[in-house]
Amino acid sequence: MNDKLNLASAQLARMRSMTGMYHRRFFWDVNLTTVMIVGLFIVGWAGIPEAFLLVPVIALIGATQTAFDSSYLVFARWYAVYLERYLNKELGARVHVAGELESTYLFELGTPKIVTVPVGGGFTWFSYMTVFYTLVGAAAYAFGLALGWDVLVEASTAITALYLVALIGLTTSALVVGVWWFVSGEGERRLERVLEDRFGEPLSRSDS
Repeated sequence: MNDKLNLASAQLARMRSMTGMYHRRFFWDVNLTTVMIVGLFIVGWAGIPEAFLLVPVIALIGATQTAFDSSYLVFARWYAVYLERYLNKELGARVHVAGELESTYLFELGTPKIVTVPVGGGFTWFSYMTVFYTLVGAAAYAFGLALGWDVLVEASTAITALYLVALIGLTTSALVVGVWWFVSGEGERRLERVLEDRFGEPLSRSDS
């Protein structure tokens, strides 16, 4: 192969290793968050109810961190799809189809999503697991706050206000920025503009 094909192949291998790494990172962060939340519940039920108030904080950190992992997964997949299309074109054969498989089996690129859950059609087991973890995290958040509410009521007004303002503010900002970046498609549009400018073609649904 010529130098351009060698470089493109090397970049594709790098993006594929990146998707693998961020899949592993996602589940590492999910498992770590789960262990920490379960541990805090145990500590709370053991007689230190203040621990319950840390559960919503850890749940929120876990949610934003796993969304961050997913954002890098999306980044790597976009670049990989364009590299695959370029290599297939240069080779004159449809050799690289990983992007197409990911699109139909995991989730499609270039469509409105709540992180990796499609807003329209195309629901998959990958989407279900994302919803599952999100709902479990949200339940833990609410349950921890409910169990720790008596601690907040008994605390000084300043402590209670500071905790609630910080928690609600961080939660609201995460939701607002998440909707802007993922649901509105801002993040993917930025990737597409750069890649379309470089490769000269927009992403088609069949490629993603």
